[in-house]
Amino acid sequence: MAELATNAPAPPWLRDRVGHIAQQKYDEAVTTAVEACAEDTKGQTCYICHQALHRHTKEGLVRGCACHTTEGFVHVSCLAEQASMLVAEALEKNNLDRKVWDLWHTCGLCKQRYHGEALCALGWACWRTYLWRPEWDRIRGLAMNMLGDGLFKADHHEDALSVYEAQLSMLRRLGGPGSERSILITQGNLANTYQILGRLEEAGHTCRDIYRGCLKLNGEEDESTIRAALNCATSFISLQRFEEAKSLIRKMMPVAQRVLGQENYLTLQMRWNHARTLSRTTAARAFDDIREAVTTLEETEWIMRRVLGGAHPSIARIEEDLRNARAALRAREEAQPSGDA
Repeated sequence: MAELATNAPAPPWLRDRVGHIAQQKYDEAVTTAVEACAEDTKGQTCYICHQALHRHTKEGLVRGCACHTTEGFVHVSCLAEQASMLVAEALEKNNLDRKVWDLWHTCGLCKQRYHGEALCALGWACWRTYLWRPEWDRIRGLAMNMLGDGLFKADHHEDALSVYEAQLSMLRRLGGPGSERSILITQGNLANTYQILGRLEEAGHTCRDIYRGCLKLNGEEDESTIRAALNCATSFISLQRFEEAKSLIRKMMPVAQRVLGQENYLTLQMRWNHARTLSRTTAARAFDDIREAVTTLEETEWIMRRVLGGAHPSIARIEEDLRNARAALRAREEAQPSGDA
């Protein structure tokens, strides 16, 4: 990932090399995404170009959103062409908003983010499109973050870490208006990656710093603060500091429900992690806590399946937590003395 640190302008030979690497990574990511979706997309056509194979690249289809039945099948190249065209039009009018940029990572039909290898391929498509913009340019920063997010969501965590580290170094070097907010976001991505890679103490320290920074900069009801609180609680859970995690979630979950709504992904994750703290609390694993954990996981899993679709990777993970919580509840019930409440 060393090519990410390259700054424009650059000599022609370097531009050729970096451009070639980005194109190669994009091609590899598209191939991987198409192969991963092959069984699901068999016999379908792209909802944008209405062809089974892309007219120029001859690539197959992907599907990585919450669409049902025959919807949501698409070529990565079609999504990239559509997003880059609409972003370019918005930039010409000096009217680029979040809804337009979100076309790089969000399905135009079901309005849910792509996931897995499909999102990874879109990340490389986005980076390939904007990598030669100046380092200080907002679009280049968004593209860099998109690439890191795509790599992370496809479980390419070491590569994602390289992207986030390069981004943080760049932001600290450039400074300027809004840099504090961007640094906090990038630190959050780094903390999540540390967590996945098992670097738990680094993740915990970083998450606490981010939460405090967001609280000071944006206030309690800002989405970034809610996200930072969730990440901080998750790091506490990984470090088996369940009471601290429970306390923070109980403080911030009502805020998430009020500000973002009951079906927002952050709110759902907040409920999910609350259940995890209840089922893993070391304080005698109280019967009522475990029972509440099962109920919360059942309700949250049902909402996530309806909102995100059954293929979303979070579904398998919450189902595993639900099975474990039910097993803990059964064991607690069997150990309950006859006649006890």
